[in-house]
Amino acid sequence: METELDKTATFFRFEDLRIYLKALDYIDWVYKKVKKFPETGSISLATHFYNSAQAIALHIAEGSARNKAQFIHYLKMAKSSVRECVVHSAMASRQNFFTNEDLDDSRNQLMEMTKMLGALIGSLQRSAGIIDSDDD
Repeated sequence: METELDKTATFFRFEDLRIYLKALDYIDWVYKKVKKFPETGSISLATHFYNSAQAIALHIAEGSARNKAQFIHYLKMAKSSVRECVVHSAMASRQNFFTNEDLDDSRNQLMEMTKMLGALIGSLQRSAGIIDSDDD
C-alpha cells in the first residue's frame, strides 16, 4: 500500500531521472571544491562555477513540467550549462585551484552528464517524432 510519503516522493517526475540525481551529485562536488578556492581573486569564478552547476539540475527540473518539445529545449540548455562547467573547470585548473585529478574528475562527470542528456534528448525526440539534426 502506498503511503502519503511515497506519493510525495514521486510527485515531481524529474526527481526520478538519473541525470537529475547525477547533476545534484555534481553540485555537491563543485561546492566542496570551490569552497577551498583561495579568497583573493577566485570569488567570481567560484560563484559562476557553482551557478552553472546548479543550472544543470534547474533546467532539467523546469523542463520536465513542459511538453516534450519544450523539455528538449530545457535539456539542451542543461547541456549548455555542462559546457560552462567545462570552461570553469579549465579556468580553475589554470589558476591552480584544481589539481590534475580534480580536473579529470570534473571532466569525467561532465562527459557522463552530456551523454545522459543526449540520450534523453534523443529518446524524447524519437517518441515525439521530432527530427532534429542539431546535436546540441
